[in-house]
Amino acid sequence: MIKLYAAALTMAALLAAAWPMGAARAEEKKLDPAAFARGAKAWADNCSRCHNVRDPKELRDDQWKPVVTHMRIRAGLTGQEARDILLFLQGSN
Repeated sequence: MIKLYAAALTMAALLAAAWPMGAARAEEKKLDPAAFARGAKAWADNCSRCHNVRDPKELRDDQWKPVVTHMRIRAGLTGQEARDILLFLQGSN
């Protein structure tokens, strides 16, 4: 479990800091960079607990919204966490 958590945190750090394409797309879409970073961390911290994290590019922006709404309930995410994760997923695809 510790290895999985460490891998998720590493992935979040890579996505938020070293994945310039995701950050550039977030900037291109005029997204809040702090919310984008929070979303990347929340995505890695929460989603990988129960299932493999999905590539943000697997779905379109409009497809992520119902997924995040569904997972907000299942994972017990706060509204802010769900909004940040949605922003991250939409900003990365």
